[in-house]
Amino acid sequence: MKNNRINFEWIRTSVVIIIALVFTLIIILLVSNEPANALREFLIGPVDSMRHIGNVIELMIPLIFTGLAVSMMFSAEQFNLAAEGAFFAGAIAAAAIALSLDLPIIIHPVIAILGGGIIGALITGIPAFLKVKWNASELVSSLMFNYLAFFMGIYVINYYYRDANAGAMVSEKLDISALLIRLIPRTRIHMGLIIALIFIAAAYYFMFRTKWGYALRVTGQNSKFAEYSGINTLRVFLYAQLIGGFIAGVGGATELLGMYTRFSWQALPGYGWDGIIVAILARNNPLFVPLAALFLAYLRIGADIMARMSDVQNEVVALIQGIIIVLVVAERFLAKYRHKWVYKEAKTSISEAEEE
Repeated sequence: MKNNRINFEWIRTSVVIIIALVFTLIIILLVSNEPANALREFLIGPVDSMRHIGNVIELMIPLIFTGLAVSMMFSAEQFNLAAEGAFFAGAIAAAAIALSLDLPIIIHPVIAILGGGIIGALITGIPAFLKVKWNASELVSSLMFNYLAFFMGIYVINYYYRDANAGAMVSEKLDISALLIRLIPRTRIHMGLIIALIFIAAAYYFMFRTKWGYALRVTGQNSKFAEYSGINTLRVFLYAQLIGGFIAGVGGATELLGMYTRFSWQALPGYGWDGIIVAILARNNPLFVPLAALFLAYLRIGADIMARMSDVQNEVVALIQGIIIVLVVAERFLAKYRHKWVYKEAKTSISEAEEE
């Protein structure tokens, strides 16, 4: 029965995506003077050259990290939204370590990435601690911590690592020994892709092959039942947020060391918010996070290409995202068919049992 429910949720999510795409295509047909060209650029543009394919994969990497981070936190039914701040703080920590320490080529990025992960865990861990200790709303406190991480990070760069000779508020150039290597020539696809996939495998193993992951999933599905079963739900709440923040911080560090030669962000990059969309599409399952990240990255790059090559603006992606989120979180969407599905499967199971 559980597998049937999971299968139905994926059918439901697929229907939602199709509806969103169809609705978007209709909008393009209505507003564009050259709809055929706009549709071609939107749907085919991301794969029409190695450069564009590289752009999709490059954008996919940070989305995997933040999508996985949010999935871990949401699996415990704790709506910690500090992945954005953890991602940003992780990049700040990586920049500080890259500029402050003189380490060998392999060790330097490893230490910088681990440092980013630890700072990211701190950003999400504090709202989690406030929730466990004083039952403070993690939704409100985590939103506040995003901006706390941003302003503190900008302060650190501006007063300790800023390049005085640059014409903007950017850090000094990162030590080359701390940068991640590029994997594919003529693209900026970097070692972060491999790191992201390793984290996907580790998260799946943790969630579905360890007692801590089992406790996390049970707590997320029914915290009262988990408590009656002897699970320390407060501890689960805490370590789920710490793990999620660590992954987001690693993502920020990886993005900085793989894509940039100096820290130059003047605002929160937005990957934490995108991670929520990825987690929703993936249904909080680590194995499906890369697919959801690839889908969103494909849409983003396709929209950018369409905006440059046609008369349709790239805000069309926001339209798709909005429709997907509204329909996916709408519990009653296709609920009638789910009930019929469950009833049919239950009836079949009963008939088979009687025959035996």
